[in-house]
Amino acid sequence: MTQASLKVRFAGPLVTFQDGGRPGQMRFGVSASGPMDRLAATAANVALGNAPGATLIEVSMGGLVLECTEGALSVAVTGGDFTVEHGSAAVPCWSILALEQGDSLSIRPGKSGSWAYLALAGEVAAESWLGSSATHSTSGFGGGALSAGQVIEVDEARLREDRHGAIARPDFLPEDRQMRVVLGPQDRHFTAAALAAFRSEPFALTNAFDRMGVRLSGPELPSAGALSIPSEPITRGAVQVAGDGVPTVLLADHQTTGGYPKIATVIGDDIGRLSQLRAGDKLRFAPVEAAQAVRIARETAEARAAYLAAIAVPKGTLSQRLMRANLISGAISGEEAVPD
Repeated sequence: MTQASLKVRFAGPLVTFQDGGRPGQMRFGVSASGPMDRLAATAANVALGNAPGATLIEVSMGGLVLECTEGALSVAVTGGDFTVEHGSAAVPCWSILALEQGDSLSIRPGKSGSWAYLALAGEVAAESWLGSSATHSTSGFGGGALSAGQVIEVDEARLREDRHGAIARPDFLPEDRQMRVVLGPQDRHFTAAALAAFRSEPFALTNAFDRMGVRLSGPELPSAGALSIPSEPITRGAVQVAGDGVPTVLLADHQTTGGYPKIATVIGDDIGRLSQLRAGDKLRFAPVEAAQAVRIARETAEARAAYLAAIAVPKGTLSQRLMRANLISGAISGEEAVPD
């Protein structure tokens, strides 16, 4: 069995092991967790040849520095526009490269984005809880948060030269900061002025931002009736408004029940985009009807499947790529005179 070891030289807060999450546990009070940006995480695994929901590392803006202390393996980096360095050389984010013994890899915030993903070619040894290594940040259950000095063991580590190079970024999602939402289920509890402001005014992300959710700044959204409602199940993407009229968007590690009214719910395909924004970034909410949200989900699912299928195809080894490439732009007869 081929094994590789990676030593954590530095890890900021909220750098955790994640996988596809643990759905089906909300009735027991356990949120699904999993990646904040599900598409970026899945792309890292699929492009590397892993299963879509394989264990990987989610890197926050706190950053991560690793050193390969044993063996060799290929890794894939996706997510926000982070700064990636392989030793002293800059490497584009959204790429696959090799780590060999003695190599270091640094991932830290770049121009944009709040989360990056590091997939490893092999079986990552991470603790499982309820059948998943996804880390629930508030309890620490699952694979857990990474810390300096920790050693990550990777069994069946593999070098996948046929996959090295750039990973195509998805181009089927909107690039603006309009987040599509379905109003409700408690929009009736808000004043007409609050609903109008929610539809038309910009909001900004605040520093109150973690894996549970992000608090927004912007126009207050006063309630027109009772502040609290009987606690009920809530979901990822819910826009919950507390008594101060300030909305919070619930994210991967959200609580499973709540008694504050929800003015709207961000559609699933926009939650990853919202999660990649940073404190101070502005957004607007764009209400859509439920039927329209279903249509968007179906269309995006088709585009997502086609995209993942495309990046899953190996590029070929270096020699195979050279054989396919046209390295000579012209032809000669072979009878040209050779100078004395």
